[in-house]
Amino acid sequence: MDDVLIIGGSFAGLTAAMQLGRARRQVTVLDTGHNRNRYAQLAHNIFGHDGTRPSDLLATARQQLANYPTIKLVNGRAETVSGEPDDFAVQTAEGQSFSAKRLILAYGIVDEFPPIPGFAESWGKTVIHCPFCHGYEVAGKPWGLLYSSPMSLHGPVLYSNWTDDITLILDGHEIIEAERHKLEQRNVRILDGKLRSIEQDNGQLRSVTMEDGTQVALAALYAHPQNHPSASLHEQLGLETKATPTGSMIVVGDMQATSKPGIFAAGDVSMPMHSVTFATNSGSLAAMGALQSMMV
Repeated sequence: MDDVLIIGGSFAGLTAAMQLGRARRQVTVLDTGHNRNRYAQLAHNIFGHDGTRPSDLLATARQQLANYPTIKLVNGRAETVSGEPDDFAVQTAEGQSFSAKRLILAYGIVDEFPPIPGFAESWGKTVIHCPFCHGYEVAGKPWGLLYSSPMSLHGPVLYSNWTDDITLILDGHEIIEAERHKLEQRNVRILDGKLRSIEQDNGQLRSVTMEDGTQVALAALYAHPQNHPSASLHEQLGLETKATPTGSMIVVGDMQATSKPGIFAAGDVSMPMHSVTFATNSGSLAAMGALQSMMV
């Protein structure tokens, strides 16, 4: 039996594994290899690793973890989970069985791309979700923002740190006149119609075309598609969840503890805002939470 079974081996899961392995706890990490930001060309805002490919970061982390006899990395998808503290059991789709005293759920989320030609091809390159992660490289250029929820209306204020050329694409949604006036006062261009297509070359956005034929040249399009957890284990365990503007998340408290004893969550599945640095921080907290719970 492992001390901790970590389900998900991206930035949050591997951070938790490193911390627990160095505490000489037996840890197994189950991972499918489908990390959410595999679409991104480079990762930014990571101290000491700015501008590094996400795949290279994860490969280096796995190599380092392989030096610890307390850590085992397993390729597999967790299919079912049951149990209670000191006696959790997990079955994988590949037919493997694992048991552990504690669980850390770090399996992330899956983005639901809208059926807009060019969207999926550009995602993580020039169709992006975080200005802190990707804004510097396209600063001073024309940006678009695809409306997804009322939270989108806060975007132009934030984006003004990088550019003063912003187009809000309402994509058929309506906003109240007061909000429209505020945006226009900030010189935000507003397009009311539906977005028909994204013109791009190998993920590098050139322009967007509206249903009425209007075409706007853009260097980047900010979008926040709907998402959902990449597994249903939290549902099997009966964990508390809550809605976010783009999907749902597992509710966590101090040290990333979930609503059930012995179970912790980290990474995108446990927070409304997503970035590599947030994920690694939460993975470290979850590891400490799991460790402390076993010591108590």
